[in-house]
Amino acid sequence: MKKINLAVVGATGMVGRTFLKVLEERQLPIENFYVMASSRSAGSKLTFNGKEYTVEELTEHSFDKPIDIALFSAGGGTSEKFAPIAAAHGCIVIDNSSQWRMDPEVPLVVPEVNPEDIAWHKNIIANPNCSTIQAMVALKPLDDKYKIKRVVYSTYQAVSGAGMAGWKDLENGLKGEAPKKFPHPIANNCLPHIDVFLDNGYTKEEMKMVNETRKILHNDEMRVTATTVRVPVFDCHSESINIEFEKPFKMDDLLETLKNAPGVVLQNNSEANEYPLAVDVAGHDEVYIGRVRRDDSVESGVNIWVVADNIRKGAATNAVQIAEEIIKNMQ
Repeated sequence: MKKINLAVVGATGMVGRTFLKVLEERQLPIENFYVMASSRSAGSKLTFNGKEYTVEELTEHSFDKPIDIALFSAGGGTSEKFAPIAAAHGCIVIDNSSQWRMDPEVPLVVPEVNPEDIAWHKNIIANPNCSTIQAMVALKPLDDKYKIKRVVYSTYQAVSGAGMAGWKDLENGLKGEAPKKFPHPIANNCLPHIDVFLDNGYTKEEMKMVNETRKILHNDEMRVTATTVRVPVFDCHSESINIEFEKPFKMDDLLETLKNAPGVVLQNNSEANEYPLAVDVAGHDEVYIGRVRRDDSVESGVNIWVVADNIRKGAATNAVQIAEEIIKNMQ
């Protein structure tokens, strides 16, 4: 198998360090490996596959050397500036920020859902929002079979989705300290407020889910609405998703469809109190689905409960899976 040169940009952050962990686990064929970050982190050391690497400062010249794929998780501003530089040097950027997601020239990819979209990239591919990724893994097989008419998202999102600062707010808040990241205490609390509020009364996070769902499922007319909530959980996003279909369904068939869907673990035994829990899903790459039940308030509807590790499948693992698809196409 052809080996590649790979870089991780934003390597010292929460997602960046998880990139390294997932890359080690999945054993990508890497020849030369580079870790990059801002000047603040430059010079620090990271270990990958038993070897120590020095973090390079990300500059306009970082991609003068041959790099095949770069995994970016350094924020939208950094991606806006440096992704085009990398792309111009022939490097394929897989970007974890929101910067390129809705750009019509940039594929927005969940490998279990729309890997075919990778083919039309122009050296930049966007990783969707963490809450969107897990929802897509659950919705795609159902959309293929029953054609989704409407989706209502209600999310319960972990503080790690706000980075280390969000994690610290919960950790310190449990000790009685005031929040620094969130506008209100997150300890023993739920905040119906993720990202900034927009003129329509929705938050940016909510509109990300709306718009990204339509783009990934290639349906600009799909009716989608969302309420996103930050909850006092360290890891794993949980989502209650209400789906209305155009076609009728039999519950046994729907459950079988989910059971056989790529990347899905069906955990749906209410009699035994078995359903996906954040504490159990943490550290896993699959999307867990349970509490599957018919919605009798509409002609053809269902409710599902969806849980995934937002730092792994919701960020690092999804990006690495995209890289694996690219490498497959290189062979």
